Amino acid sequence: MIRIFIYVLIIVALGLGFGWLADRPGDLVMMFGGQRYRISLMVAAASIVAIVASFMLCWWLIKNIYQSPHLLRRHFRARKRDRGYQSLSTGLIAAGAGDAEAARRMTAQAAKLISADQEPLIKLLEAQTAMLEGRADDARKGFEAMVEDPETRLLGLRGLYIESLRMGAYDAARNYAAEAVRHAPQLEWASSAVLGQLCAQGNWDAALNLVEARKQSLRQSKEVAKKERAALLTAKAMAKLETEPLEARSIALEAHKLNPDLIPASVIAARALFAQGEVRKASKILEAAWKKEPHPEIADVYVHGRSGDTAHDRLKRARHLVSLRNNNVESNLALARAAYDANEFNVARDQVEQVLNAAPRKSAYLLLADIEEADSGDQGLVRQWLGKALKAPRDPVWTADGYVSQIWAPVSPVTGRLNSFEWKVPVEELTPMIESEPQEVMGEPDGNADLPEAPPVLDLTPVKPVTPARQAVVETSEPKTEASKTETVKPTAPKSDKNNKRDIPLTVVDDPGVHPDDVGAIKTNNMRLF
Repeated sequence: MIRIFIYVLIIVALGLGFGWLADRPGDLVMMFGGQRYRISLMVAAASIVAIVASFMLCWWLIKNIYQSPHLLRRHFRARKRDRGYQSLSTGLIAAGAGDAEAARRMTAQAAKLISADQEPLIKLLEAQTAMLEGRADDARKGFEAMVEDPETRLLGLRGLYIESLRMGAYDAARNYAAEAVRHAPQLEWASSAVLGQLCAQGNWDAALNLVEARKQSLRQSKEVAKKERAALLTAKAMAKLETEPLEARSIALEAHKLNPDLIPASVIAARALFAQGEVRKASKILEAAWKKEPHPEIADVYVHGRSGDTAHDRLKRARHLVSLRNNNVESNLALARAAYDANEFNVARDQVEQVLNAAPRKSAYLLLADIEEADSGDQGLVRQWLGKALKAPRDPVWTADGYVSQIWAPVSPVTGRLNSFEWKVPVEELTPMIESEPQEVMGEPDGNADLPEAPPVLDLTPVKPVTPARQAVVETSEPKTEASKTETVKPTAPKSDKNNKRDIPLTVVDDPGVHPDDVGAIKTNNMRLF
């Protein structure tokens, strides 16, 4: 555009010049070779312009003829480069789509058209093609070659990190991530991996330094940086609470100040204050956190934080905590547990029933079973509540990236992401219903009967200490039959199972609802798991 504007200005200037000469007639006299030549100014000016234009045209023709070989080479080189980049682009798309055949073909074609020294992405395409074809050694060599080049060092480290994880070499993967963090702390994948390792080792100071370096590189918002620092400070205070309570107190208070909404920070700060005898300050912290979000850990520390309290004193503190947040499931459960410890069974039972009416959960049924066992000792009713506990929805737990934990942690053990744990009900795995077909237990000649073994129930979550009432979760139900021949089930010694090569214990029927006179009419038809 600028060149066209310059050409227009030149043409306008020439036109104005010729117009100015036309308005001022005159002659130009020139002596050459003894001859006198006389021409007009207009002819002289036009001749000069024509001579200059002819000279420029000749110069352009001579220059193009002289440079034609170079121009031709540049033209064909540009065409070759364009074809190479097209092959490289197609190969990267094919590698991303998982088409190993097309990726290998495009890799060979791009390598012929473009030099790997000129375009580092060819090394990436070669390494990805090797990964698709299962050539792990070639892929690793390709990524190692990329690490040697400063331009592709981070990309090579990323590839080696992923390849190490795929091969199960976790130590090597962490080393590659640490090296990447040294060059670029802002890399999320590298910093997350290193943070997970540092937290697992308990090196909180190094983790805090890494978070600070990442904050400066990523230019994160102040709120996000405060939350990340608060999470690490909370974990550091948890580690020092038992050995260095004074230092843990200051660290926990700093974490609570940075992020008052972080429940573990409030809990650890309160525990440290309770240990130093600062009951009022600790109670205020827990009460403020409870008003925002009731949590069982807050209730447990608040009720049991003050040493020397009796069970009724703890019940009084639980009532005060409940008054801060009425009509809440966690409030009802906290009061029910405190009432159970104080032997106020009616109050505890009433609070648990409110929970069951609002949001049934496993812990409520288990607590109700403990209450019935301590209050009435009715084993039939205890088994009934325990049976319902097996089918009840699970309680909320700390969950991060599908990982379930009973205690909070600053980073996810799966991804190493900070502040990833959430207090929520974990996703239930779909499991088949454990229901055995009705089987008739035939009597032995000596009057003994063998009961089939109940299917095992696998619960991978940590459980509370088992009380005597919870030991009878699985029982056999044996309905009465009137039209069939009756047999009496008697306990026998364990019988060996030929298939499983282990002993099967015989469970004696214990159903308080059946009158002793009707025991002889019982015939075992099936087994059920409550």
